[in-house]
Amino acid sequence: MPELDRLIALAESLLERLGHGLPETPAETDWASLAFRWRRQHGGARLQAVSQPHRIRLADLRGVDAQKELLVRNTRQFLRGLPANNVLLTGARGTGKSSLVKALLSEFDADGLRLVEVDKADLTDLMDITDLLHVRPERFIVFCDDLSFDADELGYKALKVALDGSVAAVADNMLIYATSNRRHLMPEFMAENLATQYAGDEIRPGEATEEKVSLSERFGLWLSFYPFDQEAYLDIVRHWLRSFGIARLTPQTRRAALQFALQRGSRSGRVAWQFARDWAGQQGLRD
Repeated sequence: MPELDRLIALAESLLERLGHGLPETPAETDWASLAFRWRRQHGGARLQAVSQPHRIRLADLRGVDAQKELLVRNTRQFLRGLPANNVLLTGARGTGKSSLVKALLSEFDADGLRLVEVDKADLTDLMDITDLLHVRPERFIVFCDDLSFDADELGYKALKVALDGSVAAVADNMLIYATSNRRHLMPEFMAENLATQYAGDEIRPGEATEEKVSLSERFGLWLSFYPFDQEAYLDIVRHWLRSFGIARLTPQTRRAALQFALQRGSRSGRVAWQFARDWAGQQGLRD
């Protein structure tokens, strides 16, 4: 029956091609891991375990003691089942906002803390992520790094709902920690300021400004980070040089560190770390 065989072969080929277009069944989450990423692949989404989380100690973060104290206190409250707030860390680039959140994992992983990183593009999945996490015994910080939005982005509204605005109760084993270079997470324009109204001594911001402020106000704790002065920058350089086995900051090294910062246009913790790595590498080649 050559005709029947041909039809069967054609049907099998068609089914195979259709199968390639279907989303794969998501793999089971490895809950033994300490850190996770929300990943979208092949038409599906899953919580992917991070095999080698970025390890940094709280003690390695210098010049941000006040911010560190507040964040650690809030996290301790959360881990003990006490009331705690979602946190927005904003300010100058390279001052340790993201590193401070990552360092919490090294400090509190033994207490059941876990970190879940979610990209801005995937914030529309926050409700699905919440459904996965709320049945777990661990305590999760959902980490959204370097956030900024345009007005028409869907993730903006999804984040607002997840923070405080859904008919579903907020999961008590999950907090959102977000970092941004913008206090209000969205660009602000002169035209919006022109819409501000004045009634006597009272200032009434325009609706566009109110909408932008409403997102950041849903974070219960704001931590602000500022550029370091020269001495604070050099103190961080000393710390990282010691971690690479260089005991002291010589006049030559000091000049090189300041020149490095000048070339980068920033005196930040990140630049100090990058200089220390570069300098230690140069010394290793000479030796």
